Amino acid sequence: MFSKLIVGTMRWGIWGANFSIPETQNFIDASLEDGLTTFDCADIYGNYTTEELFGKAFSEMSVERDSVQIISKCGIEMPCDNRNYKVKAYNYSKHHILNSVDNSLKNLHTDYLDVLLLHRPSPLMNPEEIIECFEILKSQGKVNEFGVSNFSVSQFDLIDQHFPLITNQIEVSINETKAFNDGTLEQLMMKKLSPMAWSPMGNYFSEKTEQNLRIKKVVEKLCEKYGCEEDQILLAFILKHPSKILPVIGTSSIKHLKNAAASLKINLEHDDWFLLLEASRGKEVD
Repeated sequence: MFSKLIVGTMRWGIWGANFSIPETQNFIDASLEDGLTTFDCADIYGNYTTEELFGKAFSEMSVERDSVQIISKCGIEMPCDNRNYKVKAYNYSKHHILNSVDNSLKNLHTDYLDVLLLHRPSPLMNPEEIIECFEILKSQGKVNEFGVSNFSVSQFDLIDQHFPLITNQIEVSINETKAFNDGTLEQLMMKKLSPMAWSPMGNYFSEKTEQNLRIKKVVEKLCEKYGCEEDQILLAFILKHPSKILPVIGTSSIKHLKNAAASLKINLEHDDWFLLLEASRGKEVD
């Protein structure tokens, strides 16, 4: 259903590159050229403006809607110029979910979402109310499939036991490896579902930490061995996991997008994967 890499839109708008409509279309074209057909959006991106940027750009292209997959997320209430919320909060009331989806459909210029994700778990979420919303949206043809993001194993089960979810979008990177041991990936493997990974580069390129200095020494040697660039090694590390993780590529650079697509051809050797894990954690496995 999804492309092996998912194209993240979070940095396309005012939270990053501030693309124009033509620049957005150019990036969509570049993604499709490499077989990357799945696009990850969320209502809050760009202070609730990036979905409209994507939707307007896509609607003016001659790309068939059913040739791509559009993911969106809802549930975060974020105070900003475009929303008069009193406090940052999570809201999974019936009204909020249904209203959020209608807004996303309008902004994205589409009749349906391929996937709706609940963006972050809320202490106040009522599974019965959430499931009722999913059933309504499914019956209306507004959303094809449903999933969650940043949910724990038990939080995932809370919804999934009554309504089938198809993924959990979680943080996984060379810097953040807890999902390898907290049961999240094993849960999805048992259900034959593919996890999605946001921020797959972690902070490797943005922070000079002791952890990243350790990792860099290993990465540079592996770049020589595999004849590739650093970002490709970081993606190959994630792609090696048997849960078939789908990294969400958050770049606004076409060069980095092309690098990401090429990383699909790299198959890290077993020992090289553990060398990277050891560098990340600063110690050998227990």
